[in-house]
Amino acid sequence: MTRRQILEALSGLLLVLFVAMLGSTVVSTALPQIIGALKGSQSQYTWVVTATLLVSTASTPIWGKLADLYSKKLLLQIAIVIFIVASLASGFAQNTPQLIAARAVQGLGMGALQILVQIIMAAMISPRDRGRYYGYLGAVMAVATLGGPLLGGLIVDTPWLGWRWCFFIGVPFSVAALAMLQKTLKLPVLRRDDVEIDYWGATLIAGGVSVLLVWVTFVGNEFAWTSWQTAVMVAGGLALLGAAVRVETRVREPIVPLDIVARRNTALAIVASLAVGMAMFGGAVFLGQYFQIGRGFSPTKAGLLTFPMMLGVLGSSTVAGRLATRTGTVKQYIVIGSVVLTAGFAMLSVIDHETSLVYLGAGMFLIGVGVGMTMQNLVLVVQNSVRLDEIGAASGTVTFFRSLGGTVGVSVLGALLANKVADHIAEGLAKLGVPASRSGGAGGDLDVAALPAPIREVVRAAYGDATGHIFLVSAGIAVVGIVAAAALKPVRLRDSLDLPEPDDADDAVPAKVGGA
Repeated sequence: MTRRQILEALSGLLLVLFVAMLGSTVVSTALPQIIGALKGSQSQYTWVVTATLLVSTASTPIWGKLADLYSKKLLLQIAIVIFIVASLASGFAQNTPQLIAARAVQGLGMGALQILVQIIMAAMISPRDRGRYYGYLGAVMAVATLGGPLLGGLIVDTPWLGWRWCFFIGVPFSVAALAMLQKTLKLPVLRRDDVEIDYWGATLIAGGVSVLLVWVTFVGNEFAWTSWQTAVMVAGGLALLGAAVRVETRVREPIVPLDIVARRNTALAIVASLAVGMAMFGGAVFLGQYFQIGRGFSPTKAGLLTFPMMLGVLGSSTVAGRLATRTGTVKQYIVIGSVVLTAGFAMLSVIDHETSLVYLGAGMFLIGVGVGMTMQNLVLVVQNSVRLDEIGAASGTVTFFRSLGGTVGVSVLGALLANKVADHIAEGLAKLGVPASRSGGAGGDLDVAALPAPIREVVRAAYGDATGHIFLVSAGIAVVGIVAAAALKPVRLRDSLDLPEPDDADDAVPAKVGGA
């Protein structure tokens, strides 16, 4: 493709990627209002996010494989249609179960768009020129990440729009991108006949994780830890994951290549990525709720108040990326980033409903810096620890587990928050002398504005004080990330893709001739 053709097609690709990423970030500050309007609970609040992340995580590798079998342009168009339909369904949802189901379908479209845009860019742009255009990709992702929470807050705070437009707003842009790509994107269909798609592996992994997340959500409230429901769910989830491991050892092209996962640097990078995933998703989701319910700020102000974390991500990822390129090493930046990430979590672990906003901003900034220094560098260290013919599988595996870690993190932290909030509300109501039957469902209903003034203050304080507890748990997990980062085997970034470096001294492979 000529430069003009590339720019024309790229405009549609970047537009649809922007809309897809915006679809995942725009709800972060609007979600308290959305769940409150639909009379949803804290558990349902968590699952609106978890459902999207889980389906997106499980389906992304499958879309990548399908791109090797069928027309990339057709797959992209199908993904856009799925995203449009799911966005409309989310906007028209009348209750939280409908919203959760629609968001799960939206996750299917999001996962497809995020991977297919990158695959198509690689197919139409030569490796020599790819860096220039990937700069545009990074800028779009940064704007979507930074602008999403603020846009969601503005939409919710605009009376003539309302929260449903958080989902509707992307539809016209998606339709425009669909029309642009139909006209400008012209790719030959190159089919690889040797591709095998691991549908069973993806289904079993998603099923096993889902069962365990459902158990985490309801245990302690709906049923006891030592009940038959617990036994069935835990045993069932572990059985599905065990079956997934068995499938992954037998198929030719597994979703999760266990031989690569078992290697030292890949395994350690996966452990460290879990903390990063939790920071990326859990921080944005629950900080928006904290600022609105715990502190009483409007959605727009809540979006602005989370800006220090996004600023930290942008600044540190840029600086760490340049330093890694200059020095040819990445381990030191991962270790420093893991320590800074843990420090940020530790700072936020002591917050309550009266904590200084300056203190909160400093803690969020440190979390952002930690995420920016570790996220992409963990992928880099894995890419430079494996053979060249394994780079794709290794990179995909780390990304898969980072997304999975974010999914699990949101669900587990959400369950912990729900339990803590319930305890604090019960204590607050007892001090007021208000029986639980007269509390108006304060423990499970997020429509805080509709509550009587004394009870409303109890609920706000409960959310403000309980949020610190989930960051204390996050800090503990981040410490494990520090240990994993410190144990990484140092690697040097490759100067050429034509000359593979051995994973270990006794694992030499012959150099490839003519490019990798």
